[in-house]
Amino acid sequence: MSEQPVTLDRRNGPHGEVVLRRRGKEGEHAVFEIIANGVFLMDTSDGRSERLLVDAALDALGDREKPSVLIGGLGVGFSLARAAAGPRWGRIAVAEREEAIIGWHRRGPLAAVSREALADPRTEILHTDLVEYVRTATETYDALCLDIDNGPDWTVTEDNGSLYSPAGLAACRERLNPGGILAVWSAQPSGAFEEAMRNAGFCKVNTEEVTVARGVPDVVHLGIRAA
Repeated sequence: MSEQPVTLDRRNGPHGEVVLRRRGKEGEHAVFEIIANGVFLMDTSDGRSERLLVDAALDALGDREKPSVLIGGLGVGFSLARAAAGPRWGRIAVAEREEAIIGWHRRGPLAAVSREALADPRTEILHTDLVEYVRTATETYDALCLDIDNGPDWTVTEDNGSLYSPAGLAACRERLNPGGILAVWSAQPSGAFEEAMRNAGFCKVNTEEVTVARGVPDVVHLGIRAA
């Protein structure tokens, strides 16, 4: 695989710059990367932790029938593809603020990951800023699966930090039905964020880990809105 990535697209938008890069030659072994404002977000090399984000939320919901889920954001599409691959989820909404990322899935190289999921009648793409959406929307969901940053302590843009604040977590709680689950992806565990979730009214807060080749594990922070 080539050491130097190839830039396939670069866009400047209201939230800064987003870049799609490819490592390796075109074909099934190519790896695609999303870079936002110079910060590596994710790539298509693995996807275990993105799938765990959805699986852990579904497991926490027990036997709830056809639960609805809000995924934020679209990223490389692993979380959406995981949700749409199984029959248990009902409505699958995805909040993505970057028009470029939506386009890379609908008409670009990332369609290989998400094509079937986007064609699923349960799927709805919301072209909106997740932080603003959870504060202003009236819809509620059985699960929120959030992966818009590298974690609560490492945000892509400064305004994203408010999502993990007491007010932001309270807004997430209001978007959940009673007994609903909040799942937040992070590149590293955070005891402080676990405590913040408890203080915001989430119960049964815990962290699930995904072992990586080097360094600290990726994690998913989980908490339930009291019924």
